[in-house]
Amino acid sequence: MTQAPPTAGRFDHLRGALREFPPLLWSFLYFFFLLTGYYVLRPVRDAMGASGDVQAVFPAGLVDWAAARGVALGDLTLQVLFTGTFLVMLLLQPAYGALVSRFPRRVFLPVLYLLFIACLLGFYILFGREVPGRGAVFFIWVAVFNLFAVSVFWSFMADIYSDTEARRLYGFIAAGGTIGGFTGPLITRVLVNQVGVANLLLVSAALLALAVVCILRLGRWARLRELERGREGNEQAMGGSMLAGLRLLRDQPLLRAMAVIMFFGVGVGTLLYNEQAAIARAFYPGDEARTAYYANIDLAINLVTILVQVFLTRTLLVRFGVAPVLLIPAVAILLGFAALTASPLPLLVAVVQVATRAGEFSLAKPARETIYTRVDREIRYKGKAVIDTAVYRGGDLFFVWTHKFLAAFGSSVVFGAGLLVAGAMTFGAWRLIREQAKLPASPP
Repeated sequence: MTQAPPTAGRFDHLRGALREFPPLLWSFLYFFFLLTGYYVLRPVRDAMGASGDVQAVFPAGLVDWAAARGVALGDLTLQVLFTGTFLVMLLLQPAYGALVSRFPRRVFLPVLYLLFIACLLGFYILFGREVPGRGAVFFIWVAVFNLFAVSVFWSFMADIYSDTEARRLYGFIAAGGTIGGFTGPLITRVLVNQVGVANLLLVSAALLALAVVCILRLGRWARLRELERGREGNEQAMGGSMLAGLRLLRDQPLLRAMAVIMFFGVGVGTLLYNEQAAIARAFYPGDEARTAYYANIDLAINLVTILVQVFLTRTLLVRFGVAPVLLIPAVAILLGFAALTASPLPLLVAVVQVATRAGEFSLAKPARETIYTRVDREIRYKGKAVIDTAVYRGGDLFFVWTHKFLAAFGSSVVFGAGLLVAGAMTFGAWRLIREQAKLPASPP
């Protein structure tokens, strides 16, 4: 008797899940279109951040101000851009809070994405006319767009799926974003020399328009599921203060634990990414060799991520819950930074980078998002947004300047500090596991 290959059962489960949960396909497509649109923009953003033309990146007034004071603005491009991104995130928190407080979900979700599309059309004009300072504005906007759009996506998923369903399905949904991570850069690589940078913004806008179509289709399922759960009021505006997210972060132990993981998790990634750049420059002085090194890392990250999302995430979440799925990546990062402290070689850096980012995308992120299915909508949309945007970019800002200081003492010192940061992140994961165990099985 012929035995079916081990992967057959997994794909049979996927087909069964698609039949059992029709919104799963729309959720997958929503995340796919969203992240494909983002990854079309990301190479454009990174090119702006790495540009040596400060006139294209920064407004003329800032360039003149820095020159008058003897500040080499080109040497601080990323630090200035990260600082600007954090400040913009803080300023936008009240605007986002007002939007979700005053309008029901069926209004504010499409409106948010239509605003993003309108911004892309504006950037299309700026890039076509080569307006000075466009680089900084675009860099900051893409960072804001990515965090807000993805945060709202997962908040919406928590409206549609219960905790049990999320454990079964979030791995598959996250795979849609991973495939978008493959597709977006491929589109940019194929089209950039043919249509130019400005027209790529229109491609991204079209992909976001398709995401809006998915939102409209999923809205019906969200309303049906909430009626089944006896939560008919969720199509009304949730009300409350526009600064409620900050208040919730102050008052809710669960959100504070989430914030600790986010802040120090960003720290781990920022220290590793910036020191990796220094090590790559030292070991691979040629542009071609360095580009190949980075390309191989990105390929390995995406490959490992999608394999874990499809074949392992669901099994771990369904059988064991969020505890091991949060702790496995944290322990792997601790071990990786301990090894890098002793031997900061390019190959080992690449291995730790793959483990860090693949573990975050395939395990830790889906595990954290399932927890939001068990809290109320204000925490889900307002508190979560503060963590995913302001706390995230605050970590970026703090650790990009921290690395600037630590780098003077060598790679081993940077990775030794990273080991302490990874320990703090692991402590946050442990606290989150304890706090989520106190939550009810469904939202109050």
